[in-house]
Amino acid sequence: MTAQTFPLVTVRGNARQMGQQHGEAAADMIERYLLLIERLTAKTRDVLCARAMTFWPRMETLGPTFVEEVRGLAEGAGISLEEAVLCQVRGEAGKAGAEGCTAFALRGAATADGGILIGQNQDLSPEHSDVSILLRVLPDDGRPRALIYTFAGQLGYFGMNAHGVTNYANAVYDFRWQPGLAHYPLKRLMLECTTAEDALALYDRHAVCSAANVLTSDASGVVADLEVRPEGVARYAGDHPDAIVHTNHYLSDAFRPLETGSLPDSFARYRRLTDLVREAWGAITVETLQAFLADHEGDPAGICRHGARGMHTTSGHIAEPQRGVVHVRRGHGCLGSWETYTV
Repeated sequence: MTAQTFPLVTVRGNARQMGQQHGEAAADMIERYLLLIERLTAKTRDVLCARAMTFWPRMETLGPTFVEEVRGLAEGAGISLEEAVLCQVRGEAGKAGAEGCTAFALRGAATADGGILIGQNQDLSPEHSDVSILLRVLPDDGRPRALIYTFAGQLGYFGMNAHGVTNYANAVYDFRWQPGLAHYPLKRLMLECTTAEDALALYDRHAVCSAANVLTSDASGVVADLEVRPEGVARYAGDHPDAIVHTNHYLSDAFRPLETGSLPDSFARYRRLTDLVREAWGAITVETLQAFLADHEGDPAGICRHGARGMHTTSGHIAEPQRGVVHVRRGHGCLGSWETYTV
């Protein structure tokens, strides 16, 4: 690991063992993550833990492996179960913190070799970079291995598994909080699926408490986008079968009427990335996308974000599901360096 890469934590075995190994390896960072949640929400840990535990019964419905991994995490990191659960529901427990993100999924006629390229820039407050890790999970119970970009102590976020199933996402707004499951546990379960359709089906079975956009793919060539709200889900197919671009506003026919423009620069970033894709159509490679993710039009609220509304681009992600390869960048698109990982 260098200062330009995220720490890589590798865990293996059964669910409890993987949680314990994660907790032991990242204990100091997990404590910093908990402190960051307190700072961002301006709430005490006792209050946050009490709120987090209201989500625990719904997490238990996800099955014993998720529950056991959370319990193992608490044991390995030397924290309470309540603190381990809080790590899984950062945004939902505090109901605070803006998130940006510019995501894409390209294939077929759009890319130079016809293969899938899927990923995003992540926009958050800059402190999140200091508690971010790459979590390589190697279960021994038949679940697929996966490489997950996440925060120390949080079991699910972005990434790809051995079947090429990916999970990338955007925050979307203009919703009312409702009782439901937090998103991060579902993000982990997505990466335990064998197909993109199975991954999206999780959102049909589990109502969530807040809104998001989910972009996924698999090694068979499928790409799909799902806008998710507490009251239901809606597919978004994009303007071309081989290209989906999504930022932080609703694009599906079902939810577009609900959009109020809470994050105005989302529209400009969507148009800019769409234009860049059109200009390079048929010749897009990993390197092309790395350049797109460093684009500054609209600065400081460009695709490469530099502080607009308190958010910076803290990481970049490009996955190649049919090759089993993920490219990850720490920091701004214009300054960070990319590293390549095999799942």
